[in-house]
Amino acid sequence: MEWSRKPGNQELEIRERDGVCFLAFPALDRTGVVKHAFSTRLGGVSRGVYATMNFGFTRGDDPAHVIENYHRMAHLLGVEMNRMVLSHQTHTVNVRRVTEADAGKGIVKSRDYANVDGLITDVPGLTLVTFFADCVPLYFVDPVRRVIGLSHSGWRGTVKRMGQVTLERMREEYGTDPADVVACIGPSICGDCYEVGGEVVEEFAQAFSTCHHDRIFYAKSNGKYQLDLWAANRIVLGEAGVKPENIHVTDICTHCNPQLLFSHRTTGEARGNLAAFLTLR
Repeated sequence: MEWSRKPGNQELEIRERDGVCFLAFPALDRTGVVKHAFSTRLGGVSRGVYATMNFGFTRGDDPAHVIENYHRMAHLLGVEMNRMVLSHQTHTVNVRRVTEADAGKGIVKSRDYANVDGLITDVPGLTLVTFFADCVPLYFVDPVRRVIGLSHSGWRGTVKRMGQVTLERMREEYGTDPADVVACIGPSICGDCYEVGGEVVEEFAQAFSTCHHDRIFYAKSNGKYQLDLWAANRIVLGEAGVKPENIHVTDICTHCNPQLLFSHRTTGEARGNLAAFLTLR
């Protein structure tokens, strides 16, 4: 299968290992302190609309298939599946500090938290996991303090500045300086594909300076708008203190690649979940 990629710098690599296809940012590899991946639909055991690499337990897939998919990703990354920690996403900007006591929650143990769209930690070997099917994954690595963050930012999270909120929590909990952080905006729906109504755009118009409006959205003849979440999150990260050269943006859209990536805009609820994985070495 061929990938559809947007014009510009290709800051994301398509990789394959042990039969599993995944996406990764060389910029995160260069920090030398993390392992990471963004899943694709390829390399798992799920079937039907979940084929083949679904990581969502709540989609209706066979739980045994989902567990096997986690086993395969853990093997690929060289991490322990029972030390993964899963988010509980409800389009909030709530960020949880993850400790050793959280190891395995959401996968081999019940979660004792809810409404958590972001995870941060300074514990090596704990793998943060968040879920996607068009919304924006945000990866954060502070190689100075050895702290990581992983957040889910759909349009609601973006307009409420999830990237900034995550960085503020990293500063509060661990002393992170955003100027030290390498941040990546992962595979998600692109501005060419993301049509929204005026009520959504109005929230962005109020949340962002007018000087940014042309970069974030534009009106169409049908009364709808095109919204660029990649551009909006880049602005959020820059205004939060991340250096421009440390912000890396995907060129791969979920909606443009429905055979390779799950997309809610393409198939609605008849789908699996992609996942982002991030762990400190």
